[in-house]
Amino acid sequence: MKQRLGPMLRVGSPLKSWFQRGTFLLLVAASLTLMMLGKSEAPWVEKARTMVADVTAPVLALLTEPVTATERLFANLEELVDLRADNARLKAERERLLEWQRTAIRLEAENRALSQLLNLAPDPHVSYVTARVVGDQVGAFVREMLVAAGTRDGIRKGQAAMTGDGLAGRVADVGQRSARVLLLTDINSRIPVLVERTRDRAILAGDNSNRPQLLYLKPQNEVVVGDRIVTSSDGGVFPAGLPVGIVDRVEEGVVSIAPFVDWDRLEYLRVVDYALTGILGDMPSDGVAEGSEARTR
Repeated sequence: MKQRLGPMLRVGSPLKSWFQRGTFLLLVAASLTLMMLGKSEAPWVEKARTMVADVTAPVLALLTEPVTATERLFANLEELVDLRADNARLKAERERLLEWQRTAIRLEAENRALSQLLNLAPDPHVSYVTARVVGDQVGAFVREMLVAAGTRDGIRKGQAAMTGDGLAGRVADVGQRSARVLLLTDINSRIPVLVERTRDRAILAGDNSNRPQLLYLKPQNEVVVGDRIVTSSDGGVFPAGLPVGIVDRVEEGVVSIAPFVDWDRLEYLRVVDYALTGILGDMPSDGVAEGSEARTR
């Protein structure tokens, strides 16, 4: 048997080798032919290509459907995980808000009872004007904003300029249609403030940087980083309690404040009239003063 298979194997091996080489050459020739046909603009080539595309497109769509379904499944699973996390976060936030609501209701009742007990006079009516910021002067020597509202809109010198985050500054000059707001970071700005936690009084002084400082604090103060700073009612400049910022740094007696206002996103300012006649209010002109003196005489 082995003697008869030997000549067959010797004959079959060259045929197998030639068949493999022929197949390779045939594939190369077919590839070149297809490339040439692809470059050709013959109508029958375009028609054949279109027919092949029509046949293979449904097959490819059918083959990609499981992959697409799997991707959608994983995307839905990720959304479910995110929704569970968001749901837990919202529940916790709801509980915190409910606790704040209960606290606010209790404090409101206590405040009402104490006000009635002390026969406390109510705060004056507060009015405000929301004005667009139309210009700014922010440099090494000045920090000011120009708003498109003036005396015709009820704005007066000394009124507070607020944003939704807190106090931005005060009205320094007023025209009929515009007003100049001196920011609390300006070197000429001095605002009476209060450390909310310790009740220490100080003056917030601007230095033309984004971190104004507290001046005239008591040497034995207990101010720490993170303390909230609010306005005080000293001098009748601003009402007490307007949010200003938080303590950012306490080093070697220097207390820096990070204001709540985002200076890079000031588009509107709310100019608030608290009906205060403090030291920053309108000063009478010379003519008015002389007329008053003449009438007194």
